[in-house]
Amino acid sequence: MKNSNKTIIDVRSEGEFVMGHAEGALNIPLNEIDGRLDEISEIEGEIILCCASGNRSGMAQQILESKGINCHNGGSWFAAENYALAL
Repeated sequence: MKNSNKTIIDVRSEGEFVMGHAEGALNIPLNEIDGRLDEISEIEGEIILCCASGNRSGMAQQILESKGINCHNGGSWFAAENYALAL
């Protein structure tokens, strides 16, 4: 998200991401979350996770919060921008 202290992380596969995603979102597939914890922990501001339906982003939220990284499940990628604006 431009001019914001919020970052949207889309946890869908790269193939899904290129078919459409929230503006400015980072693509970190769910299966890469554990290997990219250092990168994610360096993100300043709020982290909003999204995927296709909210299921994978919910799993990513559990993983990140178990590692002490505060984040929010924004649900589907097309709703994530509105969710971020509402926070």
